[in-house]
Amino acid sequence: MGPDVPLLNDYKQEFFLKRFPQTVLGGPRFKLGYCAPPYIYVNQIILFLTPWVLGGVGTLLYQLGIMKDYYTAALSGGLMFVTALILQMTNLYAKQKTVRVERMQIQNTLTDEDEFEFSSCVGSETVKFIIPGKKYIINTVFHSLLAGVLCGLGTWYLLPNRITLLYSNIGGTVMIFVFGWVTICIGEYSLIINTATETATFQALDTYEITALMRPFYIFVFIAVDLAHRFAVNTAILEQTNQILHIIFLFLPFLWAMGILPPLDALFLWGMEQLLEFGLGGSPMSSNTKLLVMFLISAGTAIASYFIPSTLGVILFMTGFGFILSLNLSEIGFAFKHTMISHLASSKSKNMHRGLRIQFGWREFIFYLTVLTFALIEASLLHQFAGFSSFSKASPQAIASYILIILLIIMWLLREIQRVYLFGVFRNPFYPKDVRTVTVFMEKQRRLMKVGVVRRILLTLVSPFAMIAFLSLDRSLQNLHSVSVCIGFTRIFRMVWQNTENALLDIVVVSIAQMLVFNPDLWWNRSLDTGIRLLLVGILRDRLLQFVSKLQFAIAILLTSWTEKKQRRKSTATLITLNVIFLPILLTFVAISALLSSPLLPLFTLPVFLIGFPRPIRSWPGPVGATACVCSDTVYYQQMVPSLAVALQSALAAGSLGLSLPGSHYLCRFQDRLMWILVLEKGFTYCGVNIKGLELQETSCHAAEAHRVDEIFEMAFEHQEHAKILSPNHHFGHILTPCTVLPVRLYSDARSVLSGIIDSHENLKHLKDDFIKVLVWMLVQYCYKKSKTLESPGNADKSKGGSFPENPHSGAVERSRPLREEDSFSVDTIEDWTDDSDIFDLEPSGRLKDRKEPGQLGTTPKVHLPIPGSVETRSQDVPQEMSPEDKLYRAVVLGLPAVDKGKQQEVLPQVEFSCCYSELLSIPEEWRTAPVPTSKVNEMRQRFPEEWYHFTLSQLDFFHLKEKPSNLLEDLMKDKALKDLYIHGVLSCCFGLFGLDNTVPAPSHVFRAYTGGIPWSVGLDWLTGKPELFQLALKAFRYTFKLMVDKASLGPVENFKELANYLEEYENDWYIGLVSDLEWQQAVLQEKPYLFSLGHDPNMGIYTGRVLTLQELLVQVGKLNDEAVRGQWANLSWELLYATNDDEERYSIQAHPVLLRNLTVQAADPPLGYPIYSSELLHLPLF
Repeated sequence: MGPDVPLLNDYKQEFFLKRFPQTVLGGPRFKLGYCAPPYIYVNQIILFLTPWVLGGVGTLLYQLGIMKDYYTAALSGGLMFVTALILQMTNLYAKQKTVRVERMQIQNTLTDEDEFEFSSCVGSETVKFIIPGKKYIINTVFHSLLAGVLCGLGTWYLLPNRITLLYSNIGGTVMIFVFGWVTICIGEYSLIINTATETATFQALDTYEITALMRPFYIFVFIAVDLAHRFAVNTAILEQTNQILHIIFLFLPFLWAMGILPPLDALFLWGMEQLLEFGLGGSPMSSNTKLLVMFLISAGTAIASYFIPSTLGVILFMTGFGFILSLNLSEIGFAFKHTMISHLASSKSKNMHRGLRIQFGWREFIFYLTVLTFALIEASLLHQFAGFSSFSKASPQAIASYILIILLIIMWLLREIQRVYLFGVFRNPFYPKDVRTVTVFMEKQRRLMKVGVVRRILLTLVSPFAMIAFLSLDRSLQNLHSVSVCIGFTRIFRMVWQNTENALLDIVVVSIAQMLVFNPDLWWNRSLDTGIRLLLVGILRDRLLQFVSKLQFAIAILLTSWTEKKQRRKSTATLITLNVIFLPILLTFVAISALLSSPLLPLFTLPVFLIGFPRPIRSWPGPVGATACVCSDTVYYQQMVPSLAVALQSALAAGSLGLSLPGSHYLCRFQDRLMWILVLEKGFTYCGVNIKGLELQETSCHAAEAHRVDEIFEMAFEHQEHAKILSPNHHFGHILTPCTVLPVRLYSDARSVLSGIIDSHENLKHLKDDFIKVLVWMLVQYCYKKSKTLESPGNADKSKGGSFPENPHSGAVERSRPLREEDSFSVDTIEDWTDDSDIFDLEPSGRLKDRKEPGQLGTTPKVHLPIPGSVETRSQDVPQEMSPEDKLYRAVVLGLPAVDKGKQQEVLPQVEFSCCYSELLSIPEEWRTAPVPTSKVNEMRQRFPEEWYHFTLSQLDFFHLKEKPSNLLEDLMKDKALKDLYIHGVLSCCFGLFGLDNTVPAPSHVFRAYTGGIPWSVGLDWLTGKPELFQLALKAFRYTFKLMVDKASLGPVENFKELANYLEEYENDWYIGLVSDLEWQQAVLQEKPYLFSLGHDPNMGIYTGRVLTLQELLVQVGKLNDEAVRGQWANLSWELLYATNDDEERYSIQAHPVLLRNLTVQAADPPLGYPIYSSELLHLPLF
């Protein structure tokens, strides 16, 4: 699709033009899209201005000196509260009136969905349209009370005398008074009358009507500062802040309309996350509950440290709790819970505990306890004996600084040397070149693996202890009961373990600053202790990195909107020109979004940049991995994720994936699979990630971006054999930067065209003979496995008169009879007709079970009881060769009365075995009732592979028998009755799948037989009536087809031993079936080594084979620009939740090879995105 596809279709444009003015004004609907009476607009204007009128009454009384300011506020608030209650009661009355007398309305599908019929100025429809009301009664009262408080405090906030005292300017007072009341009216309308849809939407559904509280909350924040200024002692900083906020107060409607201010749920989650990370030294959490609990515990720890009376106690408390809170406490608690259950409950719980010991067990417990003990000892000793000296170039703290600087440089080099690109720009000369296989890669990467081990030791053990030494020697810790010390040092003592790399960088920066700036009169040294300096450096570091990342994202959008021809729209040149002209404003937007840690939102992914509202780092409100668009391809990701998680553990621990922080995104690629990895939380020796799998059925947009991803990875990993040293990254500036490759155990997918194999006459000619051999092997194996259920051969002696009990439905998958795709009328089917046949019978399989033998046709139906112990024989009185007319006559049995044979039980003759053990391999009794003529039985005797049959029997060991004769196998081979049973069983299956014709099957028939979609016939009808036998026959045919493909590819089978090896391999290591089968998905999850499927392309007219092979292969991994992902997800949220632009061909979902726009949309959480797999939080241990 071209680049000038509409950003919004016509219907959505009209919808947006109606919704946006409503959002700006806080809820009044002045653009309806249809003709409405004038009183609808007048009523809304009156209600909009009501708070101003009520506040104006109080303001007038105050200005005239009749009432004090706080009395006027109380009066205005009371009037507003009463008014709000009256309005809500009016809505409830209108709803009850409508329910009491409800008029039948005929919906017109051609009108707008929100069109109303208004009868009068105060009619029930009018009231319900203007005042939709609240869902909950408690909100009716609470919101009305809040509206009164808001109006009262707003009146107090905007008193003209008060404003004049702040600015001493009449013109400014008038401006602030007028536009300030407009802001309050907007907030009141959204709270009481009708809540507008906010552009800043975090949750898809507003279940508890929290959106109505958003605008009043921000008004209260501004009023709170003014109240603090009123009642606090004269403070210059408060007065200046109040003056600035009074001006910003006028722009609140603009900030609401542009979606810069977050909704309350996102605000509190974002606030807790920022305070936990930068104020308390923690990490963002993967769920709201964990975030809240961790925030409360961390805040309690900081507060408790304030009341500790000794400096040594403070040091030990901060060190100990900093270490404990940086651990994976949720997994430790989970393991502890199941440990207790395992001691008190059943063995089932013990098994669960053993599985959890991989994550946390005694080894980990001892390791953590040892580290904690040494940390406490080190901190206490250093502080006690060397913690009172001031900082100088030769002081102990300076020596610790030098060690930290060296550690930072070494760890930084060891991290970069493991990545394929240095700084993302130049190819790493130490990285293995042209790596395509696991063995070659592992051989070449041995040196880098050693580097990773060294870095892991430095990161996990050396660096934290070195930083604790630096902090324990700081003189700032001598200041007890200091808020700044408690906050700063509680944060850094935890960050040493929680985020070691960033903590090391921050301490090095602060120590270098201390070395360069010794002047004690400078603000840096005079007013700030070391803890607060580290806090400020940490915030500055994070915001600076965000600024650079956002700026790269903005530049990428600007450049690619022109350089990528498919992204070049008619408006592109104009937009680029405006961005260049207003570059300072663009940089300001980028800086503000970085300062707020909010995404930079490119509107419709065009170079039109807005500031998105702050939100948690995971971007989505729902629980991790709760939803995904599950399909048949999901199993491939389910199978590979455990192995991928193990590979990620070593890569993250070694540092080959770069600096991985919460909010980091990675993209993995293997063949047609794309895995999206999001780091959610990180701590000491653990990392929590979420892995998503993107769709395998590639659309044109998906394919275009996936092709670019393949190009980037191939350029980095596969085309470097003759590249120059430090060759540049040709895709620098792309949001994807290759990192490394990971060995993962997964399925490789190979597809081939079977032309020349399936349509070869020579191959098809041998298909039936091979099928008979495979079926013989299958039946023997089936009966042999069944025989293992018998306890001893004595059971066989006792039940010599019949076969062992058989449940025809055990172990079989019940399938419906294949649809009749074409008529199967033939002489063979005519021969099987009887008087009781009903062409309208819906269950033909039921009447095949009791059909007469061919030798009995033409006579009055009778029950012929066989002689006990004899082998069943067929009457030879009827001539085999008959004309079609005679067969038709014999089949119809003209003149004879119809007999209901369905009520007769056919009695089979008893089988006399010459070997007492033959009963163990006997075919179930009901499998011998196939309606096949005697001539075909004789013909099958001639075709029956007796040597193969003997070879198959000779491979049986009968180890399960306690006592067996030495000549057991010979006796079984000589038993003709047993052989006749197998001949009849094989013939029954051939009759069901191929009919009684001896013609070579066509490729289409082979395909239908493989898929189980053979056209209906009498033989198939009988076979499907025996589900277990049908499954065996279908399985044997699929094995036969796979054997045909292997013989055509690898050469003919030389002997029976080789054929048996083929079949045993198929049975043990292969699943041969269809991709659509449930068993296929189960085989993938069970990790069968090989899977084979036959397919057909009706458009091309070709047959295809698909082979999945389980092996350890290399998966390519690249790091994505975090801000590019967050920015595109912010636009997606705005576009779908506010503009409701869900068009599947919209511009913002089209392929963008540089921004990977389509893949990024897919990777979003449902319902906005559509990944086919999303894992729960995976806890990866990193030691």
